[in-house]
Amino acid sequence: MEPKYLFTLILLATIVIITFATKKYSTSTVDFYVGGRSFGWLMNGSAIAGDYLSAATFLGLAGLTFSLGYDGIFYTFCFSVGLTVLALFVAGPLRKFGKFTVPDFLAERFHSPQARLIAVIVVLSISGFYAAPQVLGGAQILQLFFGTSYTFGVLLIVSVMIFYVGVGGMKGTTINQALEIWIRFGAFLVLLGGAIYMGLNYGKVLDVVQNWSGAIPGTAAYAKDGKDLVANGAKWSFIGGGFFKSPLECLSMVIGLSFGTIGLPHILLRFYTNPSAKEARYSALFAIVIASVFFAVALYLGVVGRYLFIEGAKAGSLSPENMKAFVVGGTNMVVPTVSNIIGGKWLLGFVVAGAFAAVFSNLSGLFVACSGALGHDLYTHFINKTATEKQKVVAGKISVVIIGVLYGILGLMVEKASIGHLVGLAFNVAASTFAPIFLLGVWWRGMTEKGAIWGMVVGLASSCYMIFFVKSLPVWMQWRIPGLITVPLAFLTVYVVSRIDGKVPADVNAFMKQIHSSDVKGLEAAPVNTPVPEPAAAAAEA
Repeated sequence: MEPKYLFTLILLATIVIITFATKKYSTSTVDFYVGGRSFGWLMNGSAIAGDYLSAATFLGLAGLTFSLGYDGIFYTFCFSVGLTVLALFVAGPLRKFGKFTVPDFLAERFHSPQARLIAVIVVLSISGFYAAPQVLGGAQILQLFFGTSYTFGVLLIVSVMIFYVGVGGMKGTTINQALEIWIRFGAFLVLLGGAIYMGLNYGKVLDVVQNWSGAIPGTAAYAKDGKDLVANGAKWSFIGGGFFKSPLECLSMVIGLSFGTIGLPHILLRFYTNPSAKEARYSALFAIVIASVFFAVALYLGVVGRYLFIEGAKAGSLSPENMKAFVVGGTNMVVPTVSNIIGGKWLLGFVVAGAFAAVFSNLSGLFVACSGALGHDLYTHFINKTATEKQKVVAGKISVVIIGVLYGILGLMVEKASIGHLVGLAFNVAASTFAPIFLLGVWWRGMTEKGAIWGMVVGLASSCYMIFFVKSLPVWMQWRIPGLITVPLAFLTVYVVSRIDGKVPADVNAFMKQIHSSDVKGLEAAPVNTPVPEPAAAAAEA
């Protein structure tokens, strides 16, 4: 059996075993959605890293560096900044709040069914942007290295995820995610060691990549226009060498990606699974350490990939298989192709399994977040308010199937897209919706229900408009990531509407005391049901 089949089958078998072993821990809502709040910082930190370091990291970041040069470093820098801010300012208070989903926070903070409903829409929007590139990455791997059709790849990925999350719940999902991050970590370290063993140090690699000019021979047969690809110029350079049209576009990406982490629903809900706020903060800090190593290695592998592409084509030593993977796979298949060149089929098999682990790990977190939004927030609070515990869990599992169908459709729609760019759009929507809500909701007493709702609506609407109708904007505003406009606009909307509204919840001080109190292991959120006061009373309370 070829290694790529062997390692992938071992991964799938392990997922099946863990999922069935944890099936008994998904019979109640607290087990199904937050794993019984039983995960310590090591397990949950690994799972957060597994959630965060998706196909966009394992495949996309190296691919962006391969094609763009060090302009791709902005992605890694922003991801690290966002995770650090999340650990310092949100992780602990969110755990002390101690509910099940992201919409729970808004509904309890403002005693507002309307805020919960808007938050559900935002969760589905962010998760859709984020899930599409994960499905794309998994399907492309199957297509390029296993010979399947893209459609079959999409169907297989979502089917595995429906089983993975629907049967194992959060307990099975977390254990699988923790295992899968270390599979990816091992694959990256082996790749790094192999490149160093081959003598591919930075000096040697950069000298070739920077100084090569002209076309790369042998690429015409695989290029869309039938012409050899160009290796130099704006397609590859140091920071600021052609990817960004202006400093404003660069700043816009930094803002969108940095704040985006704070608003990702599948990352936020992971802090509900810790037994205490202290464990939640440690989990986030541990995830930062893992992520930082990943980002550094991804940048290096992207440059190594560019070197192997140029040198192999120039010397005629690059096989048609690898040439095709570089050209056709583009920014998404650089890491598997580099592994095939450095270590042959065995290393490729290991890395392909790592890539699947990246896809499965991130998708499982998105499935849990969306099933919570549908099964817990919509079903329990709007459709069947008297649902039994069993009905709530069944609703969550049915939601997993619904989400799987939606993600499959999205995956089929983005076949030709770039993984890294699609994830960037998800981050921008998260930065323009949930990031202001959680930062201000945790640290500002004056935030009101209307401020939160209008902040999310304006952030989502402005992001979607600037993403889908970018050509209608002035040329200088046609940015890949429109965070420079949408994020400040969302923050400003929350603040201005809250000040005009003035209806601050009467129990805001009790809420703040709860989420900022000293850490107590096992602390759960006490329901707060004080009615919203009249404007005059609210102003006095604030």
